[in-house]
Amino acid sequence: MRTQLEEAVRGRITPAMRHAAKAENVAPDIVRREIASGRAVMPANPLHADLRPAVVGRKFRTKVNANLGRSTESSGRAVELKKLKAALDVGADFVMDLSVGTGLVGLRKAMIAASPVALGTVPIYEAVSCAGGDASKLDGDLLLAAIENHARQGVDFMTLHAGLLRRHVPMAVKRVLGIVSRGGAIMAEWMVNHGKENPLYTRWDDVMDICHRYDVTVSLGDGLRPGCLADASDKAQFAELGVLGELVLRCRRKGVQVMVEGPGHVPFNQIEMNMKREERVCHGAPFYVLGPVVTDIAPGYDHITSCIGATAAAYHGASLLCYVTAAEHLALPTADEVRGGIVAYRIAAHAADVARGLPGARDVDDAMAKARMNFDWERQFELAIDGKHARERFRKTLTAQDKNADHCTMCGKDFCAVRRSQRLKA
Repeated sequence: MRTQLEEAVRGRITPAMRHAAKAENVAPDIVRREIASGRAVMPANPLHADLRPAVVGRKFRTKVNANLGRSTESSGRAVELKKLKAALDVGADFVMDLSVGTGLVGLRKAMIAASPVALGTVPIYEAVSCAGGDASKLDGDLLLAAIENHARQGVDFMTLHAGLLRRHVPMAVKRVLGIVSRGGAIMAEWMVNHGKENPLYTRWDDVMDICHRYDVTVSLGDGLRPGCLADASDKAQFAELGVLGELVLRCRRKGVQVMVEGPGHVPFNQIEMNMKREERVCHGAPFYVLGPVVTDIAPGYDHITSCIGATAAAYHGASLLCYVTAAEHLALPTADEVRGGIVAYRIAAHAADVARGLPGARDVDDAMAKARMNFDWERQFELAIDGKHARERFRKTLTAQDKNADHCTMCGKDFCAVRRSQRLKA
């Protein structure tokens, strides 16, 4: 079996590429060429039934991912499936199951079956579980077994923390917040305790064999992403990024699609530099960023602090935005917080697409302006990113008005500027 990357390089347009091209309203060969160049990826494990393939890259609409998954202290299968539905209902393009603990196989199977969009995972979490919860008992065989198990179940893309090496750990422990990546911290502690190199890095060819066999897209994990502004853009972060650039080339040589994960907490003025540096160091591979969060002092509102950074990141180079919810730094998110996080990030992604002049991106905004001028409320709700919420909010303060009202309660009938503008036009 050839991977999507190999087919693209050979000049063949696959059914998945045609599907993605139709969704983007572009010619299928544009999708093929971008995948062939490595500037775009299309996670699509053939074992994921009823998948709607989506393409990630700068020539296409900025995509949004929802991180889901239970912790060892909270949630379960029913709750996570409810969160998955909430994310899909408001337009998540991708989802990731970050569950830890026991019973992960059944949960993952249920989530793949319920998800028509590409689903990603972090196999090291299950490898730790297979080691009895003791990360010190990890080894390369356990990690490879977990990767193959996930691939066999139909996982489309995987976060693999292969770029964090032994020599990076001394730099990371000098930070204010050290290592905040769950997988990165596990790997760093294992290397220190065993005095050995990262087994994902040393056995990368074996990892590639599995990913090629199942056409799994690699998402190179940023195990040393900064967890606070003080740690942003430091030597540790960029040392790992250099290794990720090397791994990008190794993935492409093996016919495996690859994207690169990016920083978490970054001051606003450093975002553009980070995006440009990743593009250069990682040979144009699509950038998949968490936020970035632009200030550390707003717990409970980090869907906003990160959304600010996400808009800038998408404008300057990121292709896939990983949402942050209001619960970030505080707790596992609820279904409502998942919904709010996706809406915030869809706003960020769309704002960036409009700003960078993506063909057709502003059409919906122009249609909304016309609907507002005509007081066509139903059309406004139809065009809105979260039309259900907009409709409910409008009706909440509806008094003597009906759905055909020629004003709202913001200004009232007599002071409505749009009504005056209609008269001026007349």
